[in-house]
Amino acid sequence: MRIIPAIDIIGGKCVRLSKGDYSTKKIYNESPLDVAKEFEANGIQFLHVVDLDGAKSNHIVNFKVLHEIATQTNLKVDFGGGLKSNEDLKIAFENGASQITGGSIAVKNPDLFQEWLAIYGSEKIILGADCIDRKIATHGWLETSSLDVVDFILDFEAKGVQYVICTDISKDGMLEGTSNELYVEIMDKTKIKLIASGGVTSIEDVEKLIEMGCEGAIIGKAIYEQKITLQELRRLC
Repeated sequence: MRIIPAIDIIGGKCVRLSKGDYSTKKIYNESPLDVAKEFEANGIQFLHVVDLDGAKSNHIVNFKVLHEIATQTNLKVDFGGGLKSNEDLKIAFENGASQITGGSIAVKNPDLFQEWLAIYGSEKIILGADCIDRKIATHGWLETSSLDVVDFILDFEAKGVQYVICTDISKDGMLEGTSNELYVEIMDKTKIKLIASGGVTSIEDVEKLIEMGCEGAIIGKAIYEQKITLQELRRLC
């Protein structure tokens, strides 16, 4: 399983939110690059970078941070937040993204998302399935749709999606454990490669996701609040 630390960016700084609420912003480091280098030094190979400014602005903003991380580490970066156009996608890949994650765009403009799948291939494009009470949320989680998360994933699996990041927003940043029942349901009903996100609190949570057969686990606040140490993750890597 991929162990994937998260770096969320506002104003070029490494931050974390609770339940996606921008008013809960806490700055953990002025330099996302320094954080990324520390992850790499502890055996981490993958990184999840979210441009929160981009998510709010509906276009990529923090691509310079992506470029710094991609050119000064060997981490494989999946990048999301504000990717709404072909130009946004081009900028993300030109600045070093190994994969991109599209969530809002898949809801609001599914034809364009499918075009990306056709152009770049399903290895490069991750479907972002962020939900609250099973309903898909968009635009930096500021809007909620009527789409059921499992139906949403099934629909895009039929269109060629291989990878899905599923975040239960009610768990995100709360350090209260993961939505294992939802993840089991998704893996039972689909054949996608599921990357679990939201609520990872302890190394036991990570081990459980491995046992369940997840493709990856995104870990954010638990690292920054030292609930999970990089040494523990190094052992799993």
